[in-house]
Amino acid sequence: MPLVFLALDDTLLDRSGAFRLWAKGFLDEIAAPQDDLEWLVAVDADGLTSRWDLADRIRDRYRLRVSSIDLVDELNAGPLTYERLDPMVGCALEIAGDAGLVPVVVTNGPAEQQDARIRRTGLDRYVADWVISEECGVSKPNPRIFAVAAQRVRMRLAGAWVLGDSPEADIGGAAALGLPSVWLHRGRDWVDTRFAPTHAVGNVIQGLSAIMAAR
Repeated sequence: MPLVFLALDDTLLDRSGAFRLWAKGFLDEIAAPQDDLEWLVAVDADGLTSRWDLADRIRDRYRLRVSSIDLVDELNAGPLTYERLDPMVGCALEIAGDAGLVPVVVTNGPAEQQDARIRRTGLDRYVADWVISEECGVSKPNPRIFAVAAQRVRMRLAGAWVLGDSPEADIGGAAALGLPSVWLHRGRDWVDTRFAPTHAVGNVIQGLSAIMAAR
């Protein structure tokens, strides 16, 4: 039974899409031009920008009087109200499980928030387990987080796959372990010369299909 480590953000859940929807409403609320949407999405950097830094940049740009802590709370909670599990992704995970794959979420981020997202969207019903960097004290691409995930489901790393959208965290982690990988390109070109994914696909459903076809 092949073990499959799956990323959460922009792999199993459309984090970028949810942020974009929230950003549209936020700009309307503060009477900012919708032309600023691309600026806000860009400075968010797929969630890689610190929420405190992003809050400061928003406050400075729009001269908001709201406190940084309140804006950080909004940046953390607001996009989550738009986040949903695509039923087709749930179906694909179900099919993969029936085919013998063991899906485990491996994600970086704050434990409480990531755990809540997995449970609230119903993703917990389709995966064997999940591991969050904050709770285990190590982040992707460090190989130890994948070892923790394998231990969590009492399986060995040998024969496992890694599926995710991050060249460094996901594909880099797979390369460090010598595991095959599937990269969700999201319209991007692969540019890293240190390692490369086994497959590149457009979405997680295609990724799971590629892994099942490779068995």
